[in-house]
Amino acid sequence: MVQLRALLFSALSAPVALAALNEPCYGSGGVAGVCVTTAACSASGGTTISGACPADASDVKCCSKTSCANGASGNCRWTSDCAGTTVSNQCPGPAQMKCCSSSATGFGGYSAPAVPAVGACKAVAVSGANAVVAAWPGRVRQIYCTRDCACPGTSDHCCGKAIDFMCSDAGGVPTSSGRQIAEWIMNNRASLNLKYVIWGQRIWSPTVDSVMAWTSWRSMEDRGDITQNHWDHVHASFN
Repeated sequence: MVQLRALLFSALSAPVALAALNEPCYGSGGVAGVCVTTAACSASGGTTISGACPADASDVKCCSKTSCANGASGNCRWTSDCAGTTVSNQCPGPAQMKCCSSSATGFGGYSAPAVPAVGACKAVAVSGANAVVAAWPGRVRQIYCTRDCACPGTSDHCCGKAIDFMCSDAGGVPTSSGRQIAEWIMNNRASLNLKYVIWGQRIWSPTVDSVMAWTSWRSMEDRGDITQNHWDHVHASFN
């Protein structure tokens, strides 16, 4: 079981964010990218855009590479999102960014995850989990609700009022797929009784924010890894 660490949601007050090197971002047109130095991007044959990595240092930008040598459709993307075969050593960033043979999104393809019963996991969270799974079939691999901590604790998981929608091939494996799910949760905030939603080192709350694209959500601090920065799962907390 993925051990998701305690999240300190004083983040609702929008703390200072830092760039997260080698973690995902969205390049021009929404293509898969990675936060690397401009020198590293140039050396790999990629192109950069500014502002797509939270609080970029001057030399850290979102790097993407839409053409690489793996068939006619070869492009660089996270392996969790590749619907075809992959080739290493052609793309910027860490080993999980590879040259994919397919232009299809490759998102998901998972069997329906088990949704916890109402009990320690509260009814509002179970209802939210069922709604997301129904709206995004095949896109959620696993669901977590409760955590071994006393309520109220430092997370809504301690009280059974939060869901982690794991949407990559494994815990700690980055994906680009969560943005669509996270924005859907925002857009359905009323029916879900949403408290806040987190994806990709950004947070949105109906009591603080207006409805907007994920790219304009409040940025969060770099917590040090893919899971804590929410690049393998969407977190939703409910009232």
